[in-house]
Amino acid sequence: MAFLTPRNFDYPAIQWGIWRAGGIAVPLCEVHPVAELKYTISDSGASIVVSHPDFVETLAPIARDLNVRLLSTEQLLGADHRTLPRMSPERPALILYTSGTTGKPKGVVLTHANLEAQIITLIKAWEWHRDDRILLVLPLHHTHGIVNVLCCALWAGAVCDMLPGFDAPRVWQKLVDGNITLFMAVPTIYFKLIGAWEKSPPEQQQTMSGACHRLRLMVSGSAALPVTAFHRWESITGHALLERYGMTEIGMALSNPLHGNRRPGHVGTPLPGVEIRLVDETGAPITSGASGEIEVSGPTVFKEYWERPIETKDAFRGPWFRTGDVAVLEGGSYRILGRQSTDIIKTGGYKVSALEIEEMLRTHPLVAEVAVVGKEDLEWGERVCAAIVLKEGATLSRRELREWGKERLAPYKAPSKVMFPESLPRNPMGKVIKAKVKDLFGK
Repeated sequence: MAFLTPRNFDYPAIQWGIWRAGGIAVPLCEVHPVAELKYTISDSGASIVVSHPDFVETLAPIARDLNVRLLSTEQLLGADHRTLPRMSPERPALILYTSGTTGKPKGVVLTHANLEAQIITLIKAWEWHRDDRILLVLPLHHTHGIVNVLCCALWAGAVCDMLPGFDAPRVWQKLVDGNITLFMAVPTIYFKLIGAWEKSPPEQQQTMSGACHRLRLMVSGSAALPVTAFHRWESITGHALLERYGMTEIGMALSNPLHGNRRPGHVGTPLPGVEIRLVDETGAPITSGASGEIEVSGPTVFKEYWERPIETKDAFRGPWFRTGDVAVLEGGSYRILGRQSTDIIKTGGYKVSALEIEEMLRTHPLVAEVAVVGKEDLEWGERVCAAIVLKEGATLSRRELREWGKERLAPYKAPSKVMFPESLPRNPMGKVIKAKVKDLFGK
């Protein structure tokens, strides 16, 4: 059953209702265009679409085209009590669609056992308890908002305070009003909160910063957190953001410690019950300090890609899920170097990390955002290309950037092509879509 509701009480009522009735829940994204909604409903084979009244006008034509039954949340939430079936933990519970940043979105099938393992892992690692109150500002079609925030809160008996969407002033006001003990967000949200703080008068800044001291934990994930943002947030709030690493297919796998030193630019160590290894291009485990692909095993790992047996088989090496992410183990903590397909650039015989170059470029005082990609090239294999969003009112020439970069980047890491767009293409979770960044540089 596919469903679309605002971020309010209707969402957990419908999702848990689908589960208790023995169904598989397919949450839809409220900001997706019609074509993407239709793709998700069709690909998942949903037999019923549940819609809040706010979205009926959008979903009704799709349901007619696909010959799928459409029900309103009002109908379901007002229905009589029924006898509900008993369910096996191995029954599929949720189909979440990948972001589609590297291809057509695939449906990730998570069983009730997978979800239970993911939730218990985070409850233990981050010490959730019933006195917690978390502010939810994330979309509810993605594991970050659904599992890390909503499911963990409900499992712990805590309070989940939902906002209908992200609005920086409103989030700051919620933090100032008190009672919030936990906050989890993506780097884009932290950037916007920093921007709102910087535009506030000094007296208000002091109030906003003081409010964050009452929180016990603030977490960043779903994309790499720039080291500059880590330090800036810490200077504003006193919080060293807890960075972690996970995927739709595996839940959370690595995390900085709840208690102890959190290293900026690193994602910590394996969470309870999660097995991690790094492998080389042949699949052999890496025992030295070299980089390698992250492979994950354990009860949190998903069941399959929905109706894609070949892709499912290719995604595993025995019991190990092949994440496609490259990392290195440094001083006992993992550092993500990027996606094999988009963030590891092979240029002139070298392998370079796009994330490493992005981190350096962000230290330029005029740079607000940056995305680095590899563009195919006959001579170099790939050329390092950088799309840079400048701070408001700033100007920077390519020559000035090259001169600045000479002292900070090896010649083979320095971008050979640079452009200055007004913004970077992002998905609803705020993650930069590297394929679209590549398109900015032409064919």
